[in-house]
Amino acid sequence: MKNKSSAFVFAIFSLAMLCTSCKEKQSFSPLFNGTDLKNWDMFPGSSLGSNFDSLAESATIQNIFSVIEENGENIIRISGEINASLATKESFENYHLRLVFRWGDIVHSKRNSVLLYHSFGDFGVAFGTWMTNIECQMMHQNLGDTYLMMNTCCESAAVKSENSDDFVFTPGAESLAFGKHTTTPLIRKNSDNEKPLGEWNTIDLYCLGSTSVHVVNGVTVMVNTHTGVFENGEIKPLTSGKIQIQSEGAELFVKNIDIRKIAELPADVL
Repeated sequence: MKNKSSAFVFAIFSLAMLCTSCKEKQSFSPLFNGTDLKNWDMFPGSSLGSNFDSLAESATIQNIFSVIEENGENIIRISGEINASLATKESFENYHLRLVFRWGDIVHSKRNSVLLYHSFGDFGVAFGTWMTNIECQMMHQNLGDTYLMMNTCCESAAVKSENSDDFVFTPGAESLAFGKHTTTPLIRKNSDNEKPLGEWNTIDLYCLGSTSVHVVNGVTVMVNTHTGVFENGEIKPLTSGKIQIQSEGAELFVKNIDIRKIAELPADVL
């Protein structure tokens, strides 16, 4: 009888764990519906530079952002032939976003793109193309950097590089203020975890309150705190906004972009 009771308890526990696991897996909601981009806003912006003006003139929004089939699966193709924005219609806060992408073979200027979060305002405010935002950099060899576009700002534990004027995210270091109103709007990742060209990379972006965490292929490379907007000499908290993905110089493919609400930051990413 004791063995049967133990087996019953174990079965109930296993079922509960399985249900919890299933719930966790099902808690992500896709931002890409797997068919088309009707639930996204698209904005064609500025040329990649004077040498690319003719390319910008012939670009169409349908070519810049499209859905193609690859190995029986629909994925997003971003041409990179012009600066442009693919943006969610909805704003988000307190979330875990997962983006899976890889670079294509076509390079117009350089392999550059960004996952832009906490975006707000009008298209075109930033560099004639994007909304004001905070960047999780996707540029090849800079994957995971933070760049504070326009008047956004944050704090981060960072140390100035011995070999350049760059500041590098360094856990345990003094927390410094960043933004265009301070020394620099750029914070470098603390390690390079990008996969070889042609392979799929996964970005996990955690945003909770005024903290954001960049995780590249399972490794935390950046933690920003006190995310905000610098206005009239004061910092106002910035804790939510739209998601943008850039077209900016090279062919890029997005396999998945999913999001879920969170109430706390996982201990293993901090």
